[in-house]
Amino acid sequence: MKPTALLASLVLFTAGFIHAETTVTLEGVHNCCKSCTNGIVKAGTSVKDVTVTAEGKTVTVVAKTKMGAKKAVEAIMEAGYYGTPSETAETASAPKTEKKLTDVTVTGAHLCCQKCVNAMTDAVKAVPGVKEYDIQNKAKSFTVKGEFTEADLIASMNKAGFHGTVK
Repeated sequence: MKPTALLASLVLFTAGFIHAETTVTLEGVHNCCKSCTNGIVKAGTSVKDVTVTAEGKTVTVVAKTKMGAKKAVEAIMEAGYYGTPSETAETASAPKTEKKLTDVTVTGAHLCCQKCVNAMTDAVKAVPGVKEYDIQNKAKSFTVKGEFTEADLIASMNKAGFHGTVK
């Protein structure tokens, strides 16, 4: 191969890596209204060089790097949303403890409207052992009482498209 042909091949090969984008699709994300959509997009695009679209329960994150995509997914989760990723993206895993809880506070879940509250209420009610809950519109946190595991609570919230932190 001539040196110029080799150089041209190397440049084209390298260019493929430099301009490669990472796309992650999240399925099952809670997105019931314009406020939810805006929250998802705002959270994801807070990361540099990332674009986010949220259509129905599908969120698409396009980033210049895998690290950017990962950070955008983490930002969306921090904003209170959860979806199953199309690619292997590191997301929060379910707690490993099966210790029974009796009274917890959940923070960071997105509750912008009554539809969000209703969906979260349905998710919490579905957890075996939950007896009481106090979920309010626009609240920053809510309480759950009964005898249940953190893993069951988080799994039910995730299934409904929400993310939150149990304290």
